Amino acid sequence: MRVVVQLVKESSVKINGVIKGEIKKGFLVLIGITHNDKESDANWVLDKLVKLRVFKDENGNMNKSLLDTNGAVLLVSQFTLFASTKKGNRPSFLNAAPPKIAEKLYDYSIEYLKSKHKIKVETGVFGSMMDVG
Repeated sequence: MRVVVQLVKESSVKINGVIKGEIKKGFLVLIGITHNDKESDANWVLDKLVKLRVFKDENGNMNKSLLDTNGAVLLVSQFTLFASTKKGNRPSFLNAAPPKIAEKLYDYSIEYLKSKHKIKVETGVFGSMMDVG
Protein backbone atom coordinates (compact mmCIF):
# COMPACT_ATOMS: atom_id res chain seq x y z
CA MET A 1 0.00 0.00 0.00
CA ARG A 2 1.23 3.46 -0.83
CA VAL A 3 -0.22 6.75 0.20
CA VAL A 4 0.62 10.29 -0.76
CA VAL A 5 -0.52 12.72 1.92
CA GLN A 6 -0.97 16.43 1.35
CA LEU A 7 -1.89 18.80 4.15
CA VAL A 8 -4.67 21.05 2.81
CA LYS A 9 -6.71 24.06 3.86
CA GLU A 10 -9.41 22.71 1.56
CA SER A 11 -9.66 20.11 -1.18
CA SER A 12 -12.26 18.61 -3.46
CA VAL A 13 -12.76 15.93 -6.07
CA LYS A 14 -14.99 16.42 -9.09
CA ILE A 15 -16.38 13.89 -11.52
CA ASN A 16 -17.73 15.28 -14.79
CA GLY A 17 -17.57 18.78 -13.30
CA VAL A 18 -19.69 17.86 -10.26
CA ILE A 19 -18.17 17.91 -6.77
CA LYS A 20 -18.30 14.40 -5.30
CA GLY A 21 -16.36 15.10 -2.12
CA GLU A 22 -14.83 18.11 -0.43
CA ILE A 23 -13.16 18.92 2.86
CA LYS A 24 -11.82 21.91 4.71
CA LYS A 25 -8.69 21.54 6.85
CA GLY A 26 -7.17 18.07 6.74
CA PHE A 27 -5.46 15.65 4.40
CA LEU A 28 -5.85 14.89 0.73
CA VAL A 29 -4.75 11.26 0.57
CA LEU A 30 -4.06 9.36 -2.64
CA ILE A 31 -4.09 5.64 -1.89
CA GLY A 32 -2.63 2.92 -4.08
CA ILE A 33 -3.20 -0.76 -3.34
CA THR A 34 -1.08 -3.67 -4.49
CA HIS A 35 -1.76 -7.43 -4.71
CA ASN A 36 -0.63 -8.52 -1.28
CA ASP A 37 -2.08 -5.66 0.80
CA LYS A 38 -4.33 -6.73 3.64
CA GLU A 39 -6.65 -5.05 6.11
CA SER A 40 -3.82 -5.10 8.67
CA ASP A 41 -1.68 -3.03 6.27
CA ALA A 42 -4.49 -0.50 5.89
CA ASN A 43 -4.97 -0.36 9.66
CA TRP A 44 -1.28 0.43 10.21
CA VAL A 45 -1.15 3.13 7.52
CA LEU A 46 -4.41 4.77 8.60
CA ASP A 47 -3.55 4.69 12.30
CA LYS A 48 -0.24 6.38 11.47
CA LEU A 49 -1.98 8.91 9.20
CA VAL A 50 -4.39 10.24 11.82
CA LYS A 51 -1.56 10.60 14.38
CA LEU A 52 0.90 12.49 12.16
CA ARG A 53 1.80 15.66 14.03
CA VAL A 54 1.93 18.11 11.14
CA PHE A 55 -0.67 20.71 12.14
CA LYS A 56 0.48 23.84 13.94
CA ASP A 57 -0.25 24.40 17.60
CA GLU A 58 -0.89 27.79 19.25
CA ASN A 59 2.88 28.50 19.13
CA GLY A 60 3.20 27.74 15.42
CA ASN A 61 4.96 24.39 16.00
CA MET A 62 3.91 21.25 14.17
CA ASN A 63 2.60 19.39 17.22
CA LYS A 64 -1.02 18.57 16.42
CA SER A 65 -2.51 15.61 14.60
CA LEU A 66 -5.61 15.19 12.50
CA LEU A 67 -7.33 13.82 15.59
CA ASP A 68 -6.29 16.86 17.67
CA THR A 69 -7.62 19.33 15.10
CA ASN A 70 -10.83 17.55 14.07
CA GLY A 71 -9.50 17.53 10.52
CA ALA A 72 -10.99 15.56 7.65
CA VAL A 73 -9.66 13.22 4.98
CA LEU A 74 -10.36 13.29 1.26
CA LEU A 75 -9.43 9.73 0.28
CA VAL A 76 -8.89 9.14 -3.44
CA SER A 77 -7.97 5.81 -5.02
CA GLN A 78 -4.89 6.08 -7.24
CA PHE A 79 -3.65 2.90 -8.92
CA THR A 80 -0.91 4.86 -10.70
CA LEU A 81 1.05 4.94 -7.42
CA PHE A 82 2.16 1.44 -8.40
CA ALA A 83 3.20 2.35 -11.94
CA SER A 84 6.53 1.01 -13.13
CA THR A 85 8.42 3.14 -15.65
CA LYS A 86 11.65 1.15 -15.76
CA LYS A 87 11.26 0.04 -19.37
CA GLY A 88 10.12 2.20 -22.22
CA ASN A 89 7.75 5.14 -22.02
CA ARG A 90 4.50 3.35 -21.30
CA PRO A 91 3.97 2.68 -17.59
CA SER A 92 3.17 -0.83 -16.43
CA PHE A 93 0.51 -1.22 -13.77
CA LEU A 94 1.11 -4.91 -13.05
CA ASN A 95 1.97 -4.09 -9.43
CA ALA A 96 -1.42 -2.46 -8.81
CA ALA A 97 -4.06 -4.76 -7.36
CA PRO A 98 -6.91 -5.79 -9.69
CA PRO A 99 -9.96 -3.52 -9.29
CA LYS A 100 -12.06 -6.05 -7.32
CA ILE A 101 -9.33 -6.49 -4.72
CA ALA A 102 -8.34 -2.82 -4.58
CA GLU A 103 -11.90 -1.53 -4.31
CA LYS A 104 -12.65 -3.86 -1.40
CA LEU A 105 -9.63 -2.59 0.55
CA TYR A 106 -10.36 1.02 -0.43
CA ASP A 107 -13.91 0.70 0.92
CA TYR A 108 -12.55 -0.97 4.06
CA SER A 109 -10.15 1.98 4.55
CA ILE A 110 -13.00 4.50 4.35
CA GLU A 111 -15.06 2.63 6.92
CA TYR A 112 -12.04 2.10 9.19
CA LEU A 113 -11.32 5.83 9.39
CA LYS A 114 -14.97 6.62 10.03
CA SER A 115 -15.66 3.91 12.60
CA LYS A 116 -12.39 3.63 14.54
CA HIS A 117 -11.19 7.22 14.43
CA LYS A 118 -14.50 9.07 13.93
CA ILE A 119 -12.90 11.09 11.13
CA LYS A 120 -14.93 12.90 8.50
CA VAL A 121 -14.04 11.13 5.25
CA GLU A 122 -14.95 12.29 1.77
CA THR A 123 -14.11 10.32 -1.37
CA GLY A 124 -14.13 10.18 -5.10
CA VAL A 125 -15.57 7.21 -6.96
CA PHE A 126 -13.32 4.18 -7.31
CA GLY A 127 -12.18 3.69 -10.91
CA SER A 128 -13.57 7.01 -12.15
CA MET A 129 -11.74 9.79 -13.95
CA MET A 130 -11.53 12.48 -11.28
CA ASP A 131 -10.37 16.07 -11.05
CA VAL A 132 -8.72 16.64 -7.69
CA GLY A 133 -7.97 20.10 -6.41
